[in-house]
Amino acid sequence: MAPATVRILGIDPGSQRTGIGIIDVEPGGRTRHVHHQPLVLLGEGDFPMRLRRLLDGLSALIDEYRPDEVAIERVFVGRSADAALKLGQARGAAIGAVVLRDLPVSEYAAREVKLAVVGTGGADKAQIQHMVVAMLGLAGKVQADAADALAVALTHAHVRATARRLGVSASLAWSRK
Repeated sequence: MAPATVRILGIDPGSQRTGIGIIDVEPGGRTRHVHHQPLVLLGEGDFPMRLRRLLDGLSALIDEYRPDEVAIERVFVGRSADAALKLGQARGAAIGAVVLRDLPVSEYAAREVKLAVVGTGGADKAQIQHMVVAMLGLAGKVQADAADALAVALTHAHVRATARRLGVSASLAWSRK
């Protein structure tokens, strides 16, 4: 039986905006853009209500697009402890929405995503946006958070393909061990 097309949901978690990117990966490895958007959480009142907006919005997108697998970016701690905690809570809410639907989740560090999509772990947002547009054949510029989410999904597609060729799990294919 031939392998089926796999739909991957990429998530770039944020406490103000969470990037959403959905791609299809055909059995031969070709990727096709399905959907992208920033899920804007600002204007929802206090922080717990932003998390509610994230849960509800992501749940609705999962119900609408029915992904097979999910890839999410790991938390990057750079600015402040408070920002890192809020980002971690948003990431936890996103993972919660996904695992409640029994979807497999793969996690990637920002440097891994940049390396997979741009070719260097130190790429900036503009380079990611450019490469996502080029790789998926999109017209125009893609909002930064949505581009990051598409980049996470593309990274997972690459890792899946490598894992399949090696006959190992996706987590082992990307492992440095």
